[in-house]
Amino acid sequence: MAAAALRHCWRGLLQNSGNGAVGTVRSNIFEGVRQKSTVQYISRPDLPKLAYRRVKGKSPGVVFLPGYGSNMTGQKAEALEEFCKSLGHAYLRRHHWNMEKKDVLFMLDELAEGPQILVGSSMGGWLMLLAAIARPEKTKALVGISTAADHFVTAFKTLPIEVRKECEEKGVWTVPTKSNEEGMYTVSLDFLREAENHCILQSPIPITCPVRLIHGLKDEDVPWHISMQVAERVLSPDVDIILRRHGQHRMAEKDDIKLIVYTIDDLIDKLTTMV
Repeated sequence: MAAAALRHCWRGLLQNSGNGAVGTVRSNIFEGVRQKSTVQYISRPDLPKLAYRRVKGKSPGVVFLPGYGSNMTGQKAEALEEFCKSLGHAYLRRHHWNMEKKDVLFMLDELAEGPQILVGSSMGGWLMLLAAIARPEKTKALVGISTAADHFVTAFKTLPIEVRKECEEKGVWTVPTKSNEEGMYTVSLDFLREAENHCILQSPIPITCPVRLIHGLKDEDVPWHISMQVAERVLSPDVDIILRRHGQHRMAEKDDIKLIVYTIDDLIDKLTTMV
């Protein structure tokens, strides 16, 4: 009952915060009450230490998987942390992007306690799906943001053969983008070869938990129809797709973040009610 009241209050604060939206809530409402999570490190056998941020709390927890090259102090990551803190739910995120499937599984196995809602942005959405397939007992719901399932692999294969040969000689593929300050992503060919082993859109996707897919129609990096393909292939009977008419790839505008928070909030309510 208390959690439901607090959730309703949180929504009211967002709705009444005017143009400041999430930013106002974060800077004013929580100022002096909550502290930002600190970077922690955990050792792994034969692998580099894993840097992460974690807020302990109740279940279901939320695990955020960022996009390729994303800053872990970005707006989505920070807003989700404040939201989870406000309701007392656990929250976990990797401190840097350079994450592979084994890193996500290690986080779920060693750092995430109890059932989790996985939230994946862009390439993080692909990792989210792979993790849900590998750890169905731990994954209770998914929220994909501009989900890039199979995207780099399929996009590379559509390049002219002479361009692909040039990339193979250099060992890297430079992809133009408007989503970062550099104006490009640099993708190694080793990464692409490994990614080929994890493509999932050619057959049914064995995921049965609730799935929410949010995508912008103005996304110039990852076409929105990829989220449609994911929705068509997952086996879950509970799948919703939300298309943002003016949404771009990063989905970092204040109304985008509000939508993401509301979506997670509804899933928490759904999972809690089911229990």
